[in-house]
Amino acid sequence: MKDFLELVKARQSDRAYDMTRDVEPEKLERVLEAARLAPSACNAQPWKFVAITDKELSKEVGKATAGLGMNKFAKDAPVQILVVEESANISSLLGGKVKDKHFPLIDVGIAAAHITLAAESEGLGSCILGWFDENKIKSLTGIPAGKRLLLVITIGYSAKPKRTKLRKEKSKVISFNKY
Repeated sequence: MKDFLELVKARQSDRAYDMTRDVEPEKLERVLEAARLAPSACNAQPWKFVAITDKELSKEVGKATAGLGMNKFAKDAPVQILVVEESANISSLLGGKVKDKHFPLIDVGIAAAHITLAAESEGLGSCILGWFDENKIKSLTGIPAGKRLLLVITIGYSAKPKRTKLRKEKSKVISFNKY
């Protein structure tokens, strides 16, 4: 458990990448395999991961994440992983209706966590982005108009040293047996 907690402590949202270093294909394959193996409600696996490794396309996708002064760094990330919502299976959909939850959104969040932790374990930085021009990225990458692009995750070698994590105190976010 100590190794896992050290990995979690080390993982951060990197917003500057070393543009002189490419992500090795075997490392990216392992990161994507971690995403593929993520758990999902009723094993629906309601996702498709589109790895953008072409330098020019990655730069264009990165530019499509910038807006209102946000995410300017994304154009410098060597890899962008696009997380697209796919149809859930009938069990997940029916369960979601009964419980008033859209399980694919939860499932994608779990897969994103797998991606970022796997990247960290490979010595790579990452950042999960939810602010982007969805239609522009779909146009650039051929994602069908009827699909939802939920997240863009940048991957690359961090250009900055690790920061100290700022988190709420345990007593503010954890309790036992009662709220």
